[in-house]
Amino acid sequence: MAETLAEPVLLSIEGGVATLTLNRPGSMNALSREMMRALEAKVRKLANMPDLRAVIVTGAGRAFCAGGDLVEFGEALETDSRLLLEELAYNMDVLQLVEDLPVPVIGAANGAAVAGGLELLLCCDIILAAEGAKIGDGHARYGVVPAGGATVRLAERVPPSCAAQLFYTASLVDAVTLMRWGLVNEVVPAERLAPRAMEIAREITRQSPEVLRHVKVLTGSGTRGPERQARLRAELERFALHVEGSDLRQGLAAFRNKRQPDY
Repeated sequence: MAETLAEPVLLSIEGGVATLTLNRPGSMNALSREMMRALEAKVRKLANMPDLRAVIVTGAGRAFCAGGDLVEFGEALETDSRLLLEELAYNMDVLQLVEDLPVPVIGAANGAAVAGGLELLLCCDIILAAEGAKIGDGHARYGVVPAGGATVRLAERVPPSCAAQLFYTASLVDAVTLMRWGLVNEVVPAERLAPRAMEIAREITRQSPEVLRHVKVLTGSGTRGPERQARLRAELERFALHVEGSDLRQGLAAFRNKRQPDY
């Protein structure tokens, strides 16, 4: 059952496999307020489906996700910085819902995944990428402190020096290199991405659903204790300090005016 193209997040379900598709291709699937609320609603629906066996997360168009909607960030910041901090806390909670889904989640990066797009991929258990896809943190380019869990989850998936390169250079790295680093499981031709994600999902559906749900609990975020949760929340605390500086406003202004920031 597929939803209308007007939806910011599409949901289709077939044979116990759900596919979530970020659907703002004209904005490179930037995570707008509307999209995050749609994502929350659909993930909550999936979390309560007893027959769900696997979930695929992908993007429409040429990008997986370009990150948070920086236009909305700027508007919230100029209105009241507290509004921005509330939105960031909400977004972090939605991403946690994705990570906490009780079944395996496959991230299928059909194109660029940057900042919040990377943070969404990091909530997936398995990551596939299309040939030519580039992935990176990118927050520092526009003066934004990570606030979707990247500083915690990225270091759990790649060596610290590799995470440092992504954070400190804000560069995008090709999927083949990221496969060597351990972040990406497989790199496939673009036309094979969706079929390959479904192949893996179908393989998952042939396994014991009870066992896989137990394994998800045993290996998931809930097993990592309150210290991990505190580290995630520390991002929001650091962002609250960051809004008092000048780099965030400079970075958002540069993005709005389509120029490189000059810090």
